[in-house]
Amino acid sequence: MNIDQAKTVAIVEILSRLGIHPKRITADKVLYLSPVRNEKTPSFWVYTKTNRWHDYGDGRGGDTVDLASAYLQFTREAHTVADALRWIRNMGMATYAMAPIQQPTDHLTNDDASLILKSEKPIQHVGLIRYLEKRGISLDIARRHLKELRVQNKRTDKYFTALGFLNEEGGYELRNPFFKGCLRPKAISFVRGRVPKPQGIHLFEGFMDHLSAVCQLRGNGLTDDVIILNSLSCLKDIIPYIQNYGYQVLYSWMDNDEAGVKATATLTEFCQTQSDLRHIPMNKVYAPHKDVNAWHMHQRNLTL
Repeated sequence: MNIDQAKTVAIVEILSRLGIHPKRITADKVLYLSPVRNEKTPSFWVYTKTNRWHDYGDGRGGDTVDLASAYLQFTREAHTVADALRWIRNMGMATYAMAPIQQPTDHLTNDDASLILKSEKPIQHVGLIRYLEKRGISLDIARRHLKELRVQNKRTDKYFTALGFLNEEGGYELRNPFFKGCLRPKAISFVRGRVPKPQGIHLFEGFMDHLSAVCQLRGNGLTDDVIILNSLSCLKDIIPYIQNYGYQVLYSWMDNDEAGVKATATLTEFCQTQSDLRHIPMNKVYAPHKDVNAWHMHQRNLTL
C-alpha cells in the first residue's frame, strides 16, 4: 500500500474498526471523542467529503496517514509514515487506485502557470454573455455557478477576461471564446444537490456539461450531489468524496470519445469494489454527440 492508496481509506471506517463510534453526525462531518488523546468532551471532527480530520482540542489534523501516525504515537508504537501504512494495511482496509486517464488537453500549459487572478465579479461582459448564449447556457444559471474574472498573464504581461468556475482547492477553470485553461491549482469541483444526503451522485467531465444538464432541467439543478472533474486526470480524486459515503448510484456523464470510454470503464470497475454502489453511464442519452453540451446545443439549434 502506498500513500495515495492509504489516503483513500475512509477515516470513519478506521474509527469504526477501532470501536470508536460517532457522537454526532451531520450532512458532511462526524464528531468523535479523540482517538489520539484522552478527552471527555468530543472535539474530533471527520469531514467525510474530503476524508480529512481535525482535532480541535489540540489543533492537529490531516489525512488518513496522519491519523494512523498520530494514533500509533498515542498508543506508544512506532509511528513513521511506513509504520502508518503498514498499520492501515494490516487492518485489512480495502482501497482502490484508479489508473490515470490522460487527454491531450489535460496538461497545464506554460500560459496556465503564468496566470494571476486580478479581480472577480458577477458576469457582465457582453462577449462572455454572447459566448454563453452560443453554448445554450442561460445567464441566470451561469451567474449562479460562474464568475467574471480579470486575469493577467505574467509571461506576456497581457490581460484578458474569462468565465471562472471555482474548484475545491481554490483554483478556477477558465473559458472564453478564445481561451481554455485554468488558474492553478487544478482540482475537482463539488456541487451539493437539492436534497440532503442524497442517494445518487452525478459525475461530469466539465462545467459546461454540468450547466447544460441544469439548463435541460429548466434551471432547477440536480436533486443529487454533483462532481465536476475539470480534467480526467482528476478522476482519482473522487474516491474520498464517494467511498463509504452512502451513495447508492453513480451517474457518469463522460464524453463519447476514447478517453471517455476508458473513464466509464474505470468507474464501472470502481463501483464493483464498493458495496451497494451501482454505476449508470448516461452517455447514450447524448450520443452520437461528443458531450452533454454538444447535445444540448443541438437540441436548441445552436452552433459556435
